[in-house]
Amino acid sequence: MACIGTSGELTDSARKLLAALDTPAPPDQVATRTELPLFRVRSGLREMAEAGLVEINGSGAYSITTLGRSLLKPAA
Repeated sequence: MACIGTSGELTDSARKLLAALDTPAPPDQVATRTELPLFRVRSGLREMAEAGLVEINGSGAYSITTLGRSLLKPAA
């Protein structure tokens, strides 16, 4: 699942995942919040972690980074 489109914008799935991280959560909770399949959530979070949009803590919960928040904001 690609999180960033070819022109640098967030995909709909990535936007949904980032919005679900208003509070840190493990992948299964993110899947519940977004109603996306767990395998898609895991792959999306992994890709966004590599891109620096989310980070994972020691207990397995993901949270949105400052970079992720900046991309989630609507364009002015």
